[in-house]
Amino acid sequence: MQVEVDPELCISCGVCIEMCPEVFDWGHEDKAVAVKDEVPDDLEECAHEAMEGCPTEAILEH
Repeated sequence: MQVEVDPELCISCGVCIEMCPEVFDWGHEDKAVAVKDEVPDDLEECAHEAMEGCPTEAILEH
């Protein structure tokens, strides 16, 4: 599983970082970014919860 944060949709609320800090962190311009190229199996549930918690649906799965 791969995820990315669309910087155009990200409003810097930090929900994804709070919910899944192993996969998401702050990037340029205080926008969230995915810090893993490939989400490990044991973090997939966490990443999905962060996707569902994002108020602007800025997290995309590939």
